[in-house]
Amino acid sequence: MRILFLERLNGVKMKKTESVYREILYGIIEKKETSFTQLGLSKKLSVSLSIVNLAVKKLESFGAVKIMQRSFKVLDIRKIIFFWASIRNLWKDVLFKIRVEAPVREIERIMPDIIFTAYSAYKLKFKDVPADYSEVYIYADNEETEEIKKRLAKFKTSEKNPNLFILKKDQALSSCKSIPNAQLFVDLWNLKEWYSKEFINALEKRIGI
Repeated sequence: MRILFLERLNGVKMKKTESVYREILYGIIEKKETSFTQLGLSKKLSVSLSIVNLAVKKLESFGAVKIMQRSFKVLDIRKIIFFWASIRNLWKDVLFKIRVEAPVREIERIMPDIIFTAYSAYKLKFKDVPADYSEVYIYADNEETEEIKKRLAKFKTSEKNPNLFILKKDQALSSCKSIPNAQLFVDLWNLKEWYSKEFINALEKRIGI
């Protein structure tokens, strides 16, 4: 029981650490900021200052940021986003997965007002697709997941070879209207489909990293 508790505790800390990386990258990519304060991140994300400090010190250890007296400055965005991509485990966030016998566009069309990620998110953000795709990945909470299940009732479904994946939406992501570019990048990085590489390469060019 103690081992299980520690694993869950470490998992919570990891998710909070990832939220720090996402917020830093959101500031850089979407808001064009280059410097941040640890206290500011702690308050905005409602996480402890110690979590933020550990996350930032890790980035400093491989030269991604420079910590100063009252703030820290980003030195290398690529190091941050690739580091986050390397520690991200998308599959641990899967709430529900299923195969829906319908075209991708139809699956996307019936979704409620939720946050798409991966291939669907790229298409919606940039009105383009680097390659055809067969899977839909979304973020949703428990209530939204139940609504989606109801909407899927009219389709033939099975548990084999799923093509719809619902990922657990964290609190900070709930406040977003669409997936942040950095989250989109690290999610694509975690996917096994061969065409994920096409989307990653295209996204790198789009966001200038």
